[in-house]
Parts: sequence; structure tokens; C-alpha cells
Amino acid sequence: MRKVLIFGFLCGALSVFVFHQGTIYLLHHQFALLKTLGVPDAFRPATDGYSFRPVPPLGVPQVLSLAFWGGVWGILLAALLRYTRLPDLLTGLLFGGLVCTLVGFTLVAQARGQPMLSASAITWARVIVINGAWGLGAALLMRPLRVARG
Repeated sequence: MRKVLIFGFLCGALSVFVFHQGTIYLLHHQFALLKTLGVPDAFRPATDGYSFRPVPPLGVPQVLSLAFWGGVWGILLAALLRYTRLPDLLTGLLFGGLVCTLVGFTLVAQARGQPMLSASAITWARVIVINGAWGLGAALLMRPLRVARG
């Protein structure tokens, strides 16, 4: 259980820096490639990631806040990986892309006083890709640590 807590948190937090923010960075700076495939302009993230803008209530940089919450989600993903029969990378992709996104657009939105499930389809797609990259990356980072089943 200690392995799930420690490695889950560390891999989830590290995945934010490498995969989550890396995907935002790539989508922002390499959007011209996606545009040639017919991806609409609204799919491009407004920022290039790695934001150090202070966020309430503690005023910590946004990327550090995201890393902390990525670590918390990483613990949940590590626990899930121990008990699921799906392949670990598929589990990470689905967990990040679907579960984290759905929680973000419902519970987190409600806690922030925003309307739930109100984003456009393009915003949903972009967030699913970004969160899916986080989940896939976290599961990938957990592989050599043998967090899953053992």
C-alpha cells in the first residue's frame, strides 16, 4: 500500500510536468500541423503551459498546483492499476481522459462556482486529449516501479 501512495503520487506529479504540460505546449506551439488536418482553431490551448501564475487560495504557481493534484490523481490511478484487468496504459489513458475530465467539468466546476458540463465540444475534446496524455504518462512512469499487480 505504501508503494501505491508514494510512487502513485510521484508518478502522477511528474506526469503533469512531462505529459500534461508537454501536451499543452505541443498543441500550442505545433498547432499549424494539426490545422493542416482540419482541426479547428478553438482546439489550440490559449497558453503554452507551464504557467507560474499564482492560483487561489494559497497563491502557489499554477503548474505546482497542477502537479500536486496530479499526484493525488496518481495515487488513485496506482490503486486502480493494482486491481484492474485492463492493460495499464489503456487504464491510464481512460482514467485520465474520461474520469479526470468528467470530474473536472462537474465537481471542480461546481466548487469554483462555474456551470457544470458547460464547455463546448471542442474544449471537451482538447481536455480529454490533455488529461489522457497525463494518465497514459503516469501509467507509463509506474511501469518500472511495478506499481500494478505486485
